[in-house]
Amino acid sequence: MQEAGSSLAGKSVAVPENRQLLLLSEMLSKRGAQVIAVPLVTIYDAPDSQPVLAWLKSFIAQPPDLLVLLTGEGLRRLLKLARKNGLEDDFIAALAHVSKLCRGPKPNKALREIDLNRDIDADSPTTDGVIASLEKLEIQSRRVAVQLYGEEPNHKLIDYLNSRGAEVSTVAPYVYSNRLDEEKVVELLENMAAGSVDVIAFTSKPQVKRLIQVVQDRKLEEILQKALQKSVVAAVGPVVAETLKEQGIKVDIMPERTFFMKPMVTAIGRYLEAH
Repeated sequence: MQEAGSSLAGKSVAVPENRQLLLLSEMLSKRGAQVIAVPLVTIYDAPDSQPVLAWLKSFIAQPPDLLVLLTGEGLRRLLKLARKNGLEDDFIAALAHVSKLCRGPKPNKALREIDLNRDIDADSPTTDGVIASLEKLEIQSRRVAVQLYGEEPNHKLIDYLNSRGAEVSTVAPYVYSNRLDEEKVVELLENMAAGSVDVIAFTSKPQVKRLIQVVQDRKLEEILQKALQKSVVAAVGPVVAETLKEQGIKVDIMPERTFFMKPMVTAIGRYLEAH
């Protein structure tokens, strides 16, 4: 049933999402949009769980002074592994007594799912925003744990912490694996170039990186440029927007304040109404 007052009726929106594809698709469909689903990335537990498990046991035995949570997915994966190994209650108990700095709304939400709250918000949901918040803290000789974004080592953040004299430990509880028929990406770009896709909506950095990788591997740069001339680009928040801009892709739509899927869908509707 189409949502009352819909502003997306008759519009087609490409969604290169996987983990929350159904939820985003439902939001768009309720507003009357035709959803074109093109999963670009799949998230998996770290292939070698032993380093992650060792990190969990160390966290429980000797909780750090500060935990930096970069993603909600990371915390959920840590909880999943802790549960599998009978450590979930101990891990949550340790988390409750550790100061927690969240990069953005997604780790905040993951904490609320286990009835915990963050202690510090990043100044903005970016690495620079995390560093700006850390500037206000005394971290010399303090133990700081960092939950990484996928396998990205985030040298900028870790180098900063080391330069401030913190004792740093990191954990990477999940990886991005790209299992996808590349022909679907080619088909999407061709449809965009033909003008049959109104919007392409990005919700994570790996989606952007995977798209660019396919374009480069298949030498589709010309088709990509035509596609971007015919379709508008939406980003769920500043991290994704910056990644797109780094690839020379203009971002037309982004929520103003809260960087979730629902505000993005609303922003898409408002943009299309105005144009």
